[in-house]
Amino acid sequence: MIPIPMHHGLILAVLLFALGVIGLLSRRNILFILLSLEIMLNSAGLAFIVAGSNWEQADGQIMFVFILAIAAAEVAVALALTLIIYRKYKTLDIDELRSMRG
Repeated sequence: MIPIPMHHGLILAVLLFALGVIGLLSRRNILFILLSLEIMLNSAGLAFIVAGSNWEQADGQIMFVFILAIAAAEVAVALALTLIIYRKYKTLDIDELRSMRG
């Protein structure tokens, strides 16, 4: 089995992170923003795994497990808040929610 070079994995991680940032900045729906945050967390985890694999250490995999735990907690809290917001305002558009202050 031929190992994948480190720079290929890091390029993929950077591309995924950039895709997440673009989605975070361009979308107005809360669910799409949460999805973009998940993509960004997974790209950071991929970078840890690639680096750990390159140095033949298990540290990257351990950090990825922590990232998965943080992502699971973030999803649980964010989806609960999203359901509350939808039930109260009947929309998930951030621009409309911003104008409903008061």
